Amino acid sequence: MTVQIPQVTLNNGVRMPILGFGVYQVAPEQTEQAVTDALAAGYRLIDTAAGYENEEAVGRAITKSGIPRDELFITTKLWIQDYGQDSTKRAFDRSLDRLGLDYLDLYLIHQPFGDYYGAWRAMEDLNRAGRTRAIGVSNFYPDRLVDFITHNEIVPAVNQIETHVFFQRTDDQKLMGEYNIQQESWGPLAQGGQGFFDHPVLVDIARAHDKSVAQIALRWLVQREIVVIPKSVRPERMAENLDVFDFQLTDDEMARIAGLDTGRSPIFDHHDPASVKWLGGVRFNT
Repeated sequence: MTVQIPQVTLNNGVRMPILGFGVYQVAPEQTEQAVTDALAAGYRLIDTAAGYENEEAVGRAITKSGIPRDELFITTKLWIQDYGQDSTKRAFDRSLDRLGLDYLDLYLIHQPFGDYYGAWRAMEDLNRAGRTRAIGVSNFYPDRLVDFITHNEIVPAVNQIETHVFFQRTDDQKLMGEYNIQQESWGPLAQGGQGFFDHPVLVDIARAHDKSVAQIALRWLVQREIVVIPKSVRPERMAENLDVFDFQLTDDEMARIAGLDTGRSPIFDHHDPASVKWLGGVRFNT
């Protein structure tokens, strides 16, 4: 039986599943099977990116699944090297071709560096033409997000940012709420770092609900109305990550998890000049 995944409504009226499947760091040779298994498990939101270099494999899995296109929500992202008004449209066409799709559900600017204003103007055109149902951004901190909104016509529908129990982004969520922007979490399981799976608070709450630590972390995000895209190549783990809608965390449990926030990223610092320089030099075969 297919899991009924709740949906959120974006600021342009488009409906998006609150829990989906991400393919970041899934090798291209593993991606087709992983997405095939995810779709079979009941996932309908699939998140990829040009920079992941696995769009073609995602596309093959979608085609072979036989699932009607309007039941799927497909996201991909534009990499820095293709920013700019004209190059963005060419990159969009390449991604669409690799995915084997006629349109996207969500197209994101992957990083807040380079000519992302030019990229957004092209994305606004693509959105108005119906080639992507929604457009958004990724990794935008509040200052850049507000500046971006102020100087463009279409407000991003989504901001996909690192969000997990150790980096909770509550101020970001409050700001996004003021502009009706949907927060989406990448790295919802903290990429397994910081002793995530053995943390005593998470382990204790997991035991209380007869759930796994991963399920508790995902449920915590879902209860905050944040879209999540966990990744796995194991079908049993995919099913487990999807099984978070039959229980509720108490206010006390939510508060205990809130106490785990460190206020900083343990994964990647977008404010570090060396990291920004490195990102700007990364090139993919997009």
